[in-house]
Amino acid sequence: MEKKTIKGLREIQNRYQSFFIDLWGVVHNGIELYPGAIEVLENLNKIKKRYVLMSNAPRPSKSVQQYLLNLNMEEIHTQNVFTSGQATIEILKRNIYGKKFYHLGPERDNDLVNDLGKNKTSIENCDFILCTGLFEDEKMSLEYYEKLLNKFKKIKMICTNPDLIVHRGKTQEYCAGTIAKIFEKIGGKVIYIGKPYSDIYNFCKKGNGKVLVIGDNIRTDIKGANSMKFDSLFITQGIHKEEFNETSKENYDKILEKYKVKTNYYQEKLTW
Repeated sequence: MEKKTIKGLREIQNRYQSFFIDLWGVVHNGIELYPGAIEVLENLNKIKKRYVLMSNAPRPSKSVQQYLLNLNMEEIHTQNVFTSGQATIEILKRNIYGKKFYHLGPERDNDLVNDLGKNKTSIENCDFILCTGLFEDEKMSLEYYEKLLNKFKKIKMICTNPDLIVHRGKTQEYCAGTIAKIFEKIGGKVIYIGKPYSDIYNFCKKGNGKVLVIGDNIRTDIKGANSMKFDSLFITQGIHKEEFNETSKENYDKILEKYKVKTNYYQEKLTW
């Protein structure tokens, strides 16, 4: 049986033509870049291997590119970024769910709203709720959202970030996926855009080359890879690090079995 834990991506890179690499938790922590991951991008560029930096950020791809530049990532590494926010823009242009929307989320996500035109309205008059996260002044009060949404259960919600939580440095923050779960719990219907759902991968696929998904989130990165029948490399010291810190490497597969997913390889942090 092949050893699943690898020391570096160089051990397996020749088996794949494309790499779909998660950003938050794999390449950076919201505050700083991870040097080992940057070395991976440098080497993939050197050997002319295609990679897409995939993010469930509810913002246009160009905004995340700028965010990475602000973290001092070299521009050459930001050429192929694709976000759930960008997928949302492309899908909502089709007007499948109507035109008028209510934006549920922080002001920092307004660049996504601006790219969708002038169809923003009140929750009472919208065709759908566009959820990008939590309001700035109601970050921790999940009960607030249950009360707010309870009167509007018949309106569909578009969730632009299926992630439940993220770690900004050492601080845990709720994401739009947590609000979507609350909405579903009270009887609302949610359309998710982003990993692990197929639309975002279909936008990123190119040709028939073999793909390796690299990520630290079991519910999104690894589940998405499984559903698309892509191979995956799971980064254990990311969002699930507390579970994997308490477990020997021999039991890693058993943890994934609890989530009903599997992976091809493990690495603590992404390195070359």
